[in-house]
Amino acid sequence: MFGYDEVLRDVRFAFTDRFGGASRPPYGELNLGGAGEAPELIGENFRRVAEAFGVRPEGIVRVSQVHGRDVHRVRPGDELPPTPMPTADALVTTRSDVVLAVRAADCLPVLLAGEGVVGAAHAGRKGMYAGVVPATVAAMRELGAERITAVLGPHACGRCYEVPAEMRAEVAERVPASYSETSWGTPAIDVAAGVQSQLAELGVEVVDATRCTIESENLYSYRREGPVSGRLAGLVKLGR
Repeated sequence: MFGYDEVLRDVRFAFTDRFGGASRPPYGELNLGGAGEAPELIGENFRRVAEAFGVRPEGIVRVSQVHGRDVHRVRPGDELPPTPMPTADALVTTRSDVVLAVRAADCLPVLLAGEGVVGAAHAGRKGMYAGVVPATVAAMRELGAERITAVLGPHACGRCYEVPAEMRAEVAERVPASYSETSWGTPAIDVAAGVQSQLAELGVEVVDATRCTIESENLYSYRREGPVSGRLAGLVKLGR
C-alpha cells in the first residue's frame, strides 16, 4: 500500500504504490483517482488508506487538481469532506485529525511539515513553472511554520521525462535547474531538480523519497500506461 511511509518529527509522510486495494485490471490494485474506474472502487481504496492512517474516510482531504498554484487551507471546524471539492493544487492545515492528499501519475507529489503545520502540493511541469511549491511554503509560513521539511515523492524522472526542446527552454528560463536530457539524449525536464532549487531558495530542508514512475511498474504512470493509468497519492498528517 505504501512505497514510502515514515514519521519525521511527529509528522507522518507516505506515498502509495499500486498494491493493497480493490481496483480491477487495468487499474489494479490501489487506484486513487483518474477517469474510467467505478467511483465506489476508488472510494473503497481511500477507505483502506484512511484505515491505515487511523482516520475516517472523510478525513482524507483532497482537491480537484488543475496544474495551478492555488493553495486550499483546511481550517479548524471546516466540514469534511469539503463540498464541493475545492479547485487547487496544494493544501495546508494545522489540524491533526485530517490527512492531506495529492494525487499523481507522473507529476511530483511534495509533502511538507513545519512547526504545527503540514502541507501537500501537486507539482508537475506546469505547477513547478507556476510556483505551486513556493506558494505552499508561503501559506505554511503564514500559519507560523518557520523550519520546514519537504519530502519529494515518485514522479517521472529527468532521465525519462522527454519534452520538445522549445518547452524545455521555456521552463528552464524560469527554473534553470529543471533543464535535463533523457538517457537516450533528447530534451527533458527534471521537475524534482527544479522544485529542489525552489525549496533551497526558501531555506527548506529536502528529503528525497523519489522513484521514477515511468521506470517502476509498482507505480502508476500516465506516460507508460496512457488513459488507463490509475493515480498514486502523497499523504501527510500531523501526529502519528
